[in-house]
Amino acid sequence: MKNNFANFINKTISLSMSMNKNVICFGLGVTDPKGVFGTTLNLQKKFGSARVFDAPASENSLTGMSIGASMLGTIPILNHQRLDFALLSLDQIINNAAKWHYLYGGQINIPITIRMITGRGWGQGPTHSQNLQALFTHIPGLKVVMPSLIDDLPTLLLSSIFDKNPVIFIENRWLHFSETKKKFKPSIRNLPYHRKISSGKNITIICYSYMTIEVLKASKILKKEFRVDVEIIDLVCLSPIKEKILIDSIKKTKNLLLVDTSYITGSFSSNLLAKLSKLDFEHKPQILAMPDFPEPTSSFMTKYFYNNYISVINKTLDTLKIKKRYKVNQNNHIHDKPVDYYMGPF
Repeated sequence: MKNNFANFINKTISLSMSMNKNVICFGLGVTDPKGVFGTTLNLQKKFGSARVFDAPASENSLTGMSIGASMLGTIPILNHQRLDFALLSLDQIINNAAKWHYLYGGQINIPITIRMITGRGWGQGPTHSQNLQALFTHIPGLKVVMPSLIDDLPTLLLSSIFDKNPVIFIENRWLHFSETKKKFKPSIRNLPYHRKISSGKNITIICYSYMTIEVLKASKILKKEFRVDVEIIDLVCLSPIKEKILIDSIKKTKNLLLVDTSYITGSFSSNLLAKLSKLDFEHKPQILAMPDFPEPTSSFMTKYFYNNYISVINKTLDTLKIKKRYKVNQNNHIHDKPVDYYMGPF
């Protein structure tokens, strides 16, 4: 198997189940031939149907079962093939999973990892591609993790599984195809943590999930063609936030761009900018996010809807009041699927 994002998820879940017999993995599609985009393949064969199993389509009930099981010492990994499907379980997530530890004076923990997969393109449209992470970051008691780089993924997922709190683990499905030459070496760390993945002096870009990949592409072009030196902070954990690494970076660069995967109004980045607005800036900080419209279904309409590295470059130049613009022929740009050989979500 390739050392890609989906395979590393599979390996991490397998490792967690080998480490602790109380870890279970279940949800819609977990045992089907495609195994939730390849992330749960062969787990049932390895650990048996009592620990790895499919389930009826009742997301609210499944989440409630997970909460009850966690109280009895089980460590559930609940899988949703779309974040949109998990919306049916918001009552259990918000009113029970997030609250139980507080309702009972810290005597009970709910160690659930709820995997939610989001994405874009390939005709997914407005009801199968939503980026609603801001909703979960609004809820005290939930930890929200959104991995970006494949090399960080195993540690992030393993740390989420063995965290004592409920963790919303959101994966952008375009990342499932990313690959690495590095070995699979997960460890367990305390959540939250954030990563500075490049140092720079002109502007801080705070990003997460798939847009971190686009920011990395953009930063190389910005440095080469515009002499703009970018410092990149990959948030990794959206809630709770440790602000120190962000503040230290902004104090150095004096400029800020936040790059989000969701709609701009009510976005996670809008809330984060409100927290950081007390700092001194050379230029007004900016947010790059999607417009306030449901994601289109057609390939024609998605071509200029989603942001990419070109959007990041030009928004960075705009933030720094640089009048130049980066132009490139996007006719051959793959905008509607993660890789050219991609043949469908399942």
